Amino acid sequence: MNAESFLDGHLAQTTLYPLGLRVARAEGLDLILEDGRRIMDLISGIGPSAWGHGHPEILQALHAQIDRHLHTMVYGEFHQRSQDDAARLLTALLPPSLDTVYFVNSGAEAIEGAMKLAKRITRRGGFVACTGAYHGNTHGALSVSYNAERKAPFAPLLPNVAFMPFNDLEGLAAIDGSQAAAIVETVQGDAGIRIPSRAWLEALRQRCDETGTLLIFDEVQAGMGRTGKPFAFEHFGVVPDVLCLGKALGGGLPIGAFVAQRDWMRQLAHTPSLGHITTFGGHPVPCASAAAALRLLARHDWEAMERAGARLESFLRAHPLVVEVRRIGLYIAVELPDEAAVTRVIQRGLEEGILLFWFLSTPQAFRMAPPLNLTEADWARIWPPLQAALDAGQTSSH
Repeated sequence: MNAESFLDGHLAQTTLYPLGLRVARAEGLDLILEDGRRIMDLISGIGPSAWGHGHPEILQALHAQIDRHLHTMVYGEFHQRSQDDAARLLTALLPPSLDTVYFVNSGAEAIEGAMKLAKRITRRGGFVACTGAYHGNTHGALSVSYNAERKAPFAPLLPNVAFMPFNDLEGLAAIDGSQAAAIVETVQGDAGIRIPSRAWLEALRQRCDETGTLLIFDEVQAGMGRTGKPFAFEHFGVVPDVLCLGKALGGGLPIGAFVAQRDWMRQLAHTPSLGHITTFGGHPVPCASAAAALRLLARHDWEAMERAGARLESFLRAHPLVVEVRRIGLYIAVELPDEAAVTRVIQRGLEEGILLFWFLSTPQAFRMAPPLNLTEADWARIWPPLQAALDAGQTSSH
């Protein structure tokens, strides 16, 4: 792909070497390109398309909302049915302490809102995050992310951010009572699907309680069913003070949310008024899509999904190229011998009609996050090209 392909079309670009596929439409598992080829999307658009592309219930909800109205007012002034529905359905799936939702436009915005809320509640300024963390690319979210190379060109970022080792009990001493919050991915994504122990998350919860530090779980990627339960923290029996969501929450449309207790959220409305404000957050169309996605989540067959995930893990582990598979639900990192093998697998996958993808900070692994609701017929289509892609990874590039 021409390195200037987006710029030539008057669009900013994020990499010098984009895949550059020209998508005409998408349905279910498939991206249908302008040249007629079909590519099976095994990364769900890096998370948002967790129910496949164009799920009929999501489309029906969108059409109904579009016929009613689009944007009417900045968030927090008018009651709108789709906002009410999405908030009601979301909080019905969460513990009682997570009873109030603030809808924003993206996962990164959810992180920013949660950080502001933590400062407001605790009257403290600092944060603790984890090695390997990725929380987004806005200023605050980047400040609590770990990859130094990605942060350096934009320094100085927020001060008073400490990093503790992920899933390390001794490292919890970094939470010293001076910080507003510890912000943690319940399962780390960009670090290559790193799954913590229950003991560590329990100790993290205890340490935050002892020091009066809020615990923020970032489930922008890991939430909304990706790990095999509606929310990743359910695997560990640990409830955060603030939960951040995005990506799959919108059913394919842009939305984010941070969720906390009502008494804390009320404080964003006064002293000053409009302590947090957004024009398009809670937009009625993404909220309608989110409500439909939440209805799908509430009735999903988790046992069938786990069987599919276990089968995929076994398939991957059996291949001689694969060094390690880290999986929880359908959230998967496949580690290979080196970065070159990863690139060969991804490139051959595209030739064979499947979309796999890199991690930003884990070059020796590729990601898989297929739709949660794949059928047996879908899986039957996936195995041959996935086998071919892995086989190609064994071939030297020289």
